[in-house]
Amino acid sequence: MEEEGCRPTLITYNVILNVYGKMGMPWNKIVGIVDGMKSSGVAPDLYTYNTIISCCRRGSLYEEAAEFFREMKALGFSPDKVTYNSLLDVYGKSRRPREAMEVLKEMEISGFSPTNVTYNSLISAYARDGLLDEAMEIKNQMVEKGMKPDVFTYTTLLSGYEKAGKDEFAERIFNEMRSSGCKPNICTFNALIKMHGNRGKFEDMMKVSEEIKKCHCKPDIVTWNTLLAVFGQNGMDSEVSAVFREMKRAGFIPERDTFNTLISAYSRCGNFDQSMAIYKKMLEAGVSPDLSTYNAMLAALARRGLWEQSEKVLEEMKNVRCKPNELSYCSLLHAYANGKQIERMSILAEEVYSGMIEPHAVLLKTLVLVNSKCDLLIETERAFSELERRGFSTDISTLNAMISIYGRRQMMGRTNEILNFMKESGFTPTLATYNSLMYMYSRSGSFEKAEEVLREALVKGMKPDIISYNTVIFAYCRNSRMKEASRVFSEMKEVGLDPDVITYNTFIASYAADSMFAEAIGVLRYMIRNNCRANQNTYNSIVDCYCKLNCVDEAGTFIANLSELDPHVSKDEERRLSERIRKKWT
Repeated sequence: MEEEGCRPTLITYNVILNVYGKMGMPWNKIVGIVDGMKSSGVAPDLYTYNTIISCCRRGSLYEEAAEFFREMKALGFSPDKVTYNSLLDVYGKSRRPREAMEVLKEMEISGFSPTNVTYNSLISAYARDGLLDEAMEIKNQMVEKGMKPDVFTYTTLLSGYEKAGKDEFAERIFNEMRSSGCKPNICTFNALIKMHGNRGKFEDMMKVSEEIKKCHCKPDIVTWNTLLAVFGQNGMDSEVSAVFREMKRAGFIPERDTFNTLISAYSRCGNFDQSMAIYKKMLEAGVSPDLSTYNAMLAALARRGLWEQSEKVLEEMKNVRCKPNELSYCSLLHAYANGKQIERMSILAEEVYSGMIEPHAVLLKTLVLVNSKCDLLIETERAFSELERRGFSTDISTLNAMISIYGRRQMMGRTNEILNFMKESGFTPTLATYNSLMYMYSRSGSFEKAEEVLREALVKGMKPDIISYNTVIFAYCRNSRMKEASRVFSEMKEVGLDPDVITYNTFIASYAADSMFAEAIGVLRYMIRNNCRANQNTYNSIVDCYCKLNCVDEAGTFIANLSELDPHVSKDEERRLSERIRKKWT
């Protein structure tokens, strides 16, 4: 048009802005169109401002939306129902429920009656922020005003309860939805897939897939993305690749959200290189990175503890006018924690507490998680107290972090306080909850309770992992109850879990500590025969126990015969062990 000398009109710019918004184009591109429009002497109208505010949803750009809302009113435009609903939706996506409520009040003062869309945006704002009691209250207000909750209302609440770890409440919402005659749509089923998948309940997840067929719903791109995310969350990279292939076979073309999900999924599976390869493919496909892309990249870097690269990505975001949000800073905190940069983590935490970086609920929850992970009790309790002081609701991950740090310190009273709170508040314990409890008991005088917790997890339909079984084995080995440890070992193999080096090392260390060296070496032989490579801890436990008993000759004989036991052992390792004996003996 421009090359032909045909000047774009107001309608032209409005159409382009609308398309850019639907495509999720980067904010700097949208602002570029608006600036170009104004410099060409084309004045925006109400439709333009409504479209721009709507564009702010993608990147949770609530400040930018509020700025254009003020500009619109300053130019004499009166907001209409679309304006208010769009602004309210931006606040909802940005997890700003209080600001969303202010928009509702202004809307009503201006003579516009709230609709289902208005209330659904409000419910979304509260549910996204974990304020589920408030979200339910708004649903009740909606009913009182004669409006019927629709599929979006119920699905938003279901997703909120799923995210908080309140599965029982999520199931109740689904049942209420059904009994009210409201038919679930594919979004509802996607939320259920996510809930069951994230809990490792793949059988229930497959039942949802069957339900989709019965209701004559068709999987959409979100269904595929949800499956990719679920398998990634569970570290099942072969399943991630299989779902991606099946998705393409079904005719779905990967779009930005798919690429973002794949980057995240492969990184959760520990396949960092594959994550970076997906990012390159995305750029090659002509898809521009958005806030979610950068956040997926930051999360991938964080898992590797690559804090320097994380800081560079954050700077790049600012340079391309893609404003980092609370999730960006959450990933930076994880990068510092995994990179053992406690001082940097502390500096960033102070910026959050002081308000320099807005102390959003998700940031405070992350501070609980990273401080717990780094075993910083005072800092963990401070973050948890700050969360409560500011009136934010907690979630299952935060509570698990508190149980973990209290459990590691044998603070059983505080652990029970958290467990009671979970029960009273309707939180569904996860495998992480049970694993932390097993750890606590395994190191205590009540070590037998570790297996009781394992049995309870099994009764609740969970699939204990290698950590669960290793913890119970440790509890028995530590107390020289080798018969029970062997029984749990056999059960572990029966359920399809392959023992790892930690499993074998636990047995070897326990036998060696009880001077049962023949049994310890027997486990070492069995371990190597079953293709599990020994590590330094394997040999150290045997050598150290020989030295403790002043059996230096036996320790030397063990090293001399080590190459026959383990064909993979190196000469350097043999020299290291000989030096260890010399130092111990000296």
